[in-house]
Amino acid sequence: MSKNKIITGILTTIVSLLFGTESYGQTKNQALHQLFERYSIEVLKLDPLGATFQGNHSYDAELANEGASTYTAEKARFNKKYLSLLGNFDPVKLNTADRISFKVLQSILKTDLEKDQYHTEYLPIQQFSSIPLLIGQLGSGNSAQPFKTPADYHKWIARTIAFRTYADTAIANMKKGMAKGIVLSKALVLKVIPQMEELAETDSAKSIFYNPIRNMPKTFSLKERAVLTKKCHHAFQKNLIPAYQRLAVFLKKYYLPVAAKGDGLSAIPTGRAMYDYYVRYYTTTNHSPEEIYQMGLNEVARITTEMEKIKQQIGFSGSLADFFIYLRTDRKFMPFKSPDEVLKAYTDVYEKIKPHLPELFDIQPKAKFEIRRVESFREASQNGPSYMVGSADGKRPGIFYVPVPDATKINVTFLGMEATFIHEAIPGHHYQIALQQENRSLPSFRKNISFSAYTEGWGLYVESLGKQLGCYTDPYQQIGALNNEIHRAIRLVCDVGLHTGKMTREQAVAYMLKHESISEADAVLSAERYMAIPGQALCYTVGELEILRLRDKYSQSLGKNFSLIRFHRALLKQGDMPLDVLDEYMADWAKN
Repeated sequence: MSKNKIITGILTTIVSLLFGTESYGQTKNQALHQLFERYSIEVLKLDPLGATFQGNHSYDAELANEGASTYTAEKARFNKKYLSLLGNFDPVKLNTADRISFKVLQSILKTDLEKDQYHTEYLPIQQFSSIPLLIGQLGSGNSAQPFKTPADYHKWIARTIAFRTYADTAIANMKKGMAKGIVLSKALVLKVIPQMEELAETDSAKSIFYNPIRNMPKTFSLKERAVLTKKCHHAFQKNLIPAYQRLAVFLKKYYLPVAAKGDGLSAIPTGRAMYDYYVRYYTTTNHSPEEIYQMGLNEVARITTEMEKIKQQIGFSGSLADFFIYLRTDRKFMPFKSPDEVLKAYTDVYEKIKPHLPELFDIQPKAKFEIRRVESFREASQNGPSYMVGSADGKRPGIFYVPVPDATKINVTFLGMEATFIHEAIPGHHYQIALQQENRSLPSFRKNISFSAYTEGWGLYVESLGKQLGCYTDPYQQIGALNNEIHRAIRLVCDVGLHTGKMTREQAVAYMLKHESISEADAVLSAERYMAIPGQALCYTVGELEILRLRDKYSQSLGKNFSLIRFHRALLKQGDMPLDVLDEYMADWAKN
């Protein structure tokens, strides 16, 4: 064998180990990858916001009017076309990596088509995630929409015009929903109204939409600055403010009086069928809501037993409920005086785990990472830190966002600071998502997708590695980690309970207060999150339990040949996927 061939073989093996390009004896299907690339290009035309957040700025001037019937029809034709094209390939004949990508795309297309029958466009806005909130983030100048060149500013101005149309379509769709009884719960509407009112702020000194004007690059000429300032001000006055004002007035004057009195989807017509869809969509399983509800009850019981052990270890003599009150209210668990102190505490967690990462992972992303405070207009409705993915080109870092509405009330125990950082940041979402973006062996369309049960399942799974990462060294952080875990398990009970009519919002709040260390305010925020995003909260524990099941299965079947580092590499190297696809993939992995 020649020296060049030996070197090539070594390099191929290294790349294979790092990014999973091994085909298990079969070659890459070039025709299929050409189809994947065509899909990757065409889908961005239908999702310009997604393109912006991916770092592709070709569509920054556009905003899909997702609620319009013309858009829905165009998206359906698109999905059917690619399903038909996929039908030309036999997945059995594909290598492992191609088979995963085939099934991932197939799942995306089928799920998107199924959604149309439930008319989710009648419920276009809620307080946690919606296009009006995303436009607020983008327009702040501190998110994915760039404001570095005059062309960037012109694109943003064009997007504000498109938002004006979107807002009117959203109002028209909510009116259709009102006629059919498909409306948001009153509790949620009351949270959305002040968000729209804040984004409609007319005072340029207070509005976040003036940030790009205030922070205009100094490299712009005086003429450019004058022209862009005038045009941005005009877009602000004629496009953004009127659109947000119309939304706020409509929600307050017309929508609120007819908002649903119930707290979940069971309170509206077709709500149960819609919820069954969301359960399948978010968990990527065929578990019924009732099965998931029982799963939650079992996990709550198991974790409660572990909490009792920690309580006894600490020497607390009262009940577990009393212990929760102690953890929530004792001032020694609320040591912060400023937002900067809170952010530093998370930085300290990062420094603590750094030395231990190589013990569990032999790959890490190249993408930069930052810890930031949440923007003011989002802060009040956020009940905990979150991760925002960086751009695929690495220019925008992955961001661990921390809400600090009042630093003196941030509690280091029931918040579970160490577990939260591990989950949301490193080695949780930042590792998983950034590695997926950087993986050159994946088709383009797979580098920025997320199946919640896999993504959030991974985040919750790595929380269980806390001790191996140098964390949970004192019982209060241990109880914080358990509290995070039981919080996710409780979601199975409360999410299903709220949307199947088993629970009211008040009963869900009471259940949380009984079984975890959480303030009433945070319990209310959590319940309202489950109400606003049906089924999403299920994916954490469902995904974690599946990863743990696979780990246990292969550690037993492979015995001394099982490696935790290798297992983690396998979970990270092929990107995000539905749980049923993961099951098949790991079976292939274990054979090789």
